[in-house]
Amino acid sequence: MQNMSQRPDHPAGGSAHRIEIRLRDINQLFNTMDASPFHEKDLDADAEEFIVSWAREFPPQDPLVLAIHLSQEGPTGTPDRLVEEAVQHYFTYRASISRLEFRRLMREGRLSLIIGLAFLSLCLAVAQLIQAIGPVTLREIAREGLTIGGWVAMWRPLEIYLYDWWPLRRRWKTFEKMGRMKVEIHHEPAA
Repeated sequence: MQNMSQRPDHPAGGSAHRIEIRLRDINQLFNTMDASPFHEKDLDADAEEFIVSWAREFPPQDPLVLAIHLSQEGPTGTPDRLVEEAVQHYFTYRASISRLEFRRLMREGRLSLIIGLAFLSLCLAVAQLIQAIGPVTLREIAREGLTIGGWVAMWRPLEIYLYDWWPLRRRWKTFEKMGRMKVEIHHEPAA
């Protein structure tokens, strides 16, 4: 698979960013092991990685066009519209999976936050209770240890809400945009 892409800084006149890929025939775009009907086929992993990596280079709100340059006609003579539908269907499906992953992460974040806050509250309450028990040095060590342990329990919910959700949301939005991208097929004469 040969590929190429244009990387304009800003599309002229509001036009879409173009991702260009050069293939021998259209079958190189799809996973040959997938027995699904054509419009539900998975993309080839290398082709998907190439297309997605370019899509991420462009601003999320800008539209995309996937231009496929074919050097020979495929054995099935697949209509261009069917190829566009298959590509859009694939990325729409990937967007729905990413959206589900995002929702799962947010549920995990809420549960982790509840558990973390409960554990932190328990640790702080126990730290207050041991204030009057034992020698001063041991009390201070135990109190500080419980306080640190309680805050460590907050690590995961803070990690989710501060850092983990951004990449998932960006991937979800990128796939949504790719599910709407126009696909152009250019049949080029064999050299």
